[in-house]
Amino acid sequence: MDGTSIVTIERHIIEAERKYPEASGAFSNILTDMALAAKVISRQVNMAGLVDILGRVGRRNVQGEPVQKLDVFAQDVIYRSMDHTGHLCCMVSEELEDPIPIPDMFPAGEYVLLFDPLDGSSNIDVNVSIGTIFSIHRKVSNAERGTLEDCLQVGRKQLAAGYVVYGSSTMFVYTTGQGVHGFTLDPSIGEFILSHENIRIPEPPTRYYSVNEARYPEWEPGAQRLLERFKSWKDGEQGFSARYIGSLVADFHRTLLRGGIFMYPGDRSNPNGKLRLLYESSPLAFLAEQAGGRASTGKQDVLDVVPTSLHQRTPLFLGSREFVDEADRILAEG
Repeated sequence: MDGTSIVTIERHIIEAERKYPEASGAFSNILTDMALAAKVISRQVNMAGLVDILGRVGRRNVQGEPVQKLDVFAQDVIYRSMDHTGHLCCMVSEELEDPIPIPDMFPAGEYVLLFDPLDGSSNIDVNVSIGTIFSIHRKVSNAERGTLEDCLQVGRKQLAAGYVVYGSSTMFVYTTGQGVHGFTLDPSIGEFILSHENIRIPEPPTRYYSVNEARYPEWEPGAQRLLERFKSWKDGEQGFSARYIGSLVADFHRTLLRGGIFMYPGDRSNPNGKLRLLYESSPLAFLAEQAGGRASTGKQDVLDVVPTSLHQRTPLFLGSREFVDEADRILAEG
């Protein structure tokens, strides 16, 4: 693209679609609608300290986690942005146990949207960066309005994935399998502007690890040895530094731009980890691979895991390929 021109996310999506003469426009419209939803959520996140939207609503979601007011707001914004467009056959959200049907009053489409409306919401009240994660699949069943089969697809079949990070600036990062591109929201004009084209995880990899070390005593021995390996990894050069925010989107965003490895291993209480496969681990794994990195459960590539339930959890080792490969090697030793 012309380096002197301003490229909005809408323009970027449209120009990418032109490479496919058979494209109907529906897929691009889903991404554009997600960008609009992100703008609305970003505005409310930035106003959270000034309006009555901080804090919990007094109930727990399907994950057993306290529901924050902004969780409810973000869930509603994404749903209302998508339910009437005719592009989706159903949706899946972290906040709801079952697939979300498209109302009968609206037409149904050929795509499935899976999303975490507000990742890291426990950090809302302390002004730490939070985010939205999403994944898009094509419908595979013959049902007009989608089935569980359409939602439970392996990560390699994703058509697109992305996230929005609400921090010192709001960034929308996505891939359709043609590299990873980042857009920063310019609040003065209300547009996402291309700011990070064709993002690649730095090579040689920067030596950062990101993990909640307080859980170390609960980890399996392999995960403990892995952390000790990173702490002692000198090789005549600078060793590793720890970086951990405690918000998945924020931790991944830093890993994507700076390199290193993010880890969320299983432990005694959660042997399968705590991160959800379909709308957290899998979309971020797609982004990582498109940026030259890798994502693993410690046993296999995340994108090859066959899901069996909507809210399935998985361990996650994500980031620079060299370090994820090392994680697989050490964890395989048991």
